[in-house]
Amino acid sequence: MAQESPKNSAAEIPVTSNGQLEDSHEHSFNRDLKRSLPVGLGLSETKITSHGFDGAKEGVVEAGQFASPSASPKSSVISPSSAAASRLAGQGCDLIIPTGGRAQQKSGPVVLADEVKNPAMEKLELVRKWSLNTYKCTRQIISEKLGRGSRTVDLELEAQIDILRDNKKKYENILRLAQTLSTQLFQMVHTQRQLGDAFADLSLKSLELHEEFGYNADTQKLLAKNGETLLGAINFFIASVNTLVNKTIEDTLLTVKQYESARIEYDAYRTDLEELNLGPRDANTLPKIEQSQQLFQVHKEKYDKMRNDVSIKLKFLEENKVKVLHNQLVLFHNAIAAYFAGNQKQLEQTLKQFHIKLKTPGADAPSWLEEQ
Repeated sequence: MAQESPKNSAAEIPVTSNGQLEDSHEHSFNRDLKRSLPVGLGLSETKITSHGFDGAKEGVVEAGQFASPSASPKSSVISPSSAAASRLAGQGCDLIIPTGGRAQQKSGPVVLADEVKNPAMEKLELVRKWSLNTYKCTRQIISEKLGRGSRTVDLELEAQIDILRDNKKKYENILRLAQTLSTQLFQMVHTQRQLGDAFADLSLKSLELHEEFGYNADTQKLLAKNGETLLGAINFFIASVNTLVNKTIEDTLLTVKQYESARIEYDAYRTDLEELNLGPRDANTLPKIEQSQQLFQVHKEKYDKMRNDVSIKLKFLEENKVKVLHNQLVLFHNAIAAYFAGNQKQLEQTLKQFHIKLKTPGADAPSWLEEQ
């Protein structure tokens, strides 16, 4: 006689239609149920689900894949005995045995999100748009260089941009010459200071030429002092012109480059729209024309905005340039004239007028108290 599987206390509690326990048919129900199940499968591996108490559904036992070759890979339906079937039909219950003998609960419907954001797809879309835009702009640039494509030109604005670029080159040349003058003046001042020290030393050692060496020592030291004052004025002039050329004008030219890029994009999409308008209009081309019209409008607004920004920056740059160069040219003239005229008082007054402070030797080095 085959050995029966051990009983499970939870599986032996039957449920009646009114939810109360029933002891009279307990042994017969368990016996019929054991006969209907395969050998080796205990009641602890089953699950009972209810379909309602007043339903007339037939009881069904669902089992997973067993060693039997006739079993289905997913699940098989096993009809219980007549006593167990009537028992389950009266109680409106199903007996479910999942695959592998482990209990599984019936899950509800799986709801997927309508739109799942994929970062890789977003990056791919950005790369696609960038590639398409680059292709259109490159084609427009090549067409303009070959003389085949048309370009939008603002004559007044283009003339102002050309003048600005030409002035930048001239200001850079002035800046290089001023830096060369500063370097040479620094060497001359350094030589004059050394020459003055040498004359002063000889005036102390040569008694017969004491006065002559002394006069030359004082002259060279005075020239070195005035040269340092002039050097401070020239360096201040260089710093101001350098700020104007390499920061203010360069910032405006950067905006000009952005304006030119916007102009190329505008002409590229304008040419694309014109080509589509010259072609046939049917169900396939109308969506493309509408999309091209939208892209053209976007780049037109961008082009108009950049053109307005360039006009405003050129206006403010011209006002700032006149103000800065006026002050710096007056400073340069007065300092050079006072230095070569030997007017030390006028030279120092010029520096005070423009609030220029000279650095004393060793002023850059921190004191011993600051080092502490």
